[in-house]
Amino acid sequence: MINKRALAIAVAASSLALTGMAQAEVKVGFLGGFTGGIESLTPPIFAGAQLAVAQVNEQGGILGGQTLVMPSGDTTCSDASAASNAADRMVNSENVTAIVGALCTGATIAAANNAAIPGGVLMVSPASTAPAVSELDDNDLVFRTVPSDAFQGEMLAKLLLDKGIDYVAVTFVNNDYGRGLSDAFSAAFTDGGGEVAENLAHEDNRADYRSELGSLSASGADTLVVLAYADTSGQTVLRQAYESGMFTQYVGADGMVGDSLVNAIGADVLDGMIATRPGSPELPGTELFNTAATEADIDPSAVFAAQAYDAAFLVALAIEQNGSADREGLAEALRSVSSAPGEVILPGEWEKAVELIAAGTDINYEGASGSHEFDDNGDVPGVVVEMVVENGTFTSKGQVDL
Repeated sequence: MINKRALAIAVAASSLALTGMAQAEVKVGFLGGFTGGIESLTPPIFAGAQLAVAQVNEQGGILGGQTLVMPSGDTTCSDASAASNAADRMVNSENVTAIVGALCTGATIAAANNAAIPGGVLMVSPASTAPAVSELDDNDLVFRTVPSDAFQGEMLAKLLLDKGIDYVAVTFVNNDYGRGLSDAFSAAFTDGGGEVAENLAHEDNRADYRSELGSLSASGADTLVVLAYADTSGQTVLRQAYESGMFTQYVGADGMVGDSLVNAIGADVLDGMIATRPGSPELPGTELFNTAATEADIDPSAVFAAQAYDAAFLVALAIEQNGSADREGLAEALRSVSSAPGEVILPGEWEKAVELIAAGTDINYEGASGSHEFDDNGDVPGVVVEMVVENGTFTSKGQVDL
């Protein structure tokens, strides 16, 4: 099982070769929102991916003992230019074989269209949930280990209706993520018999949302659904809604699930807030990841940490299956190692996977966040869990069932 020292080695290897090591490197980049709307959510996501890198290197390395390294780039989450520039550096300067990321949907789309797809570089996002990702003309290069918001929106609507909440006001951040999630939620909520009294877009990174909140409150709804980011607009909207005394119940989705939000606004204020986020089914792979992450001082329940681990481990398996650090053929290899039939590989079973691949045996990775049977769009089925703020923290209440 991976230990803290091995993870520290992987972190060091993310930016440069380990001192004194002569092995060649295989580079897999990581694109994340280290600043901006999800800056408090990104570190454990990155750590999840680095845990997979550490396990590969601790168990003999990749492609005959080469060192797997993970250079990183900051997309800022919301700046398409920053995302494109970071991806360009990965593709054309770092010469990565593949990329884990990006996280925010707009960043993934910008990085893919402007650098990864033209460069023939595989991307596997652990966090880009908007339906727009499915629509990319990507030459089968963009995948994700997290379900689409078409599913999360449906599950959030069902959760609220099951709780007897059938009249809501909605505000969403005006980008691919917010629009896609709002559309999916609103359609499912209405189809289920609920009413969206008001649905307003808002721009990110503003200081004042009182005008939008006034319109939302005028609808008469007591429940405010905020589909935005915990460290930027979502936080400001909730703070100003509370200060104005406009609503009695707050609801969010994955972009809002961070204890930084609770700490910034106050545990007493957000006590009882409801949210959803992609989760992991109770499978053997989940337990193995939870143990390894805990030993490496990573919170295994951190949003998208398990999905990031799976993205990195899958990419490594695909490179090994492909037989080289070349970019060509990697998407086909990814589909091969993630799909039945094949001998099951669980999180951390790198040595076993290498032996099977060398023997010409098909493998099927069953990961920390579930199975990853990618469809034609590179999408996966998934699990959505209910989160509730209790005792000053977001607490999982289990899977939302259809």
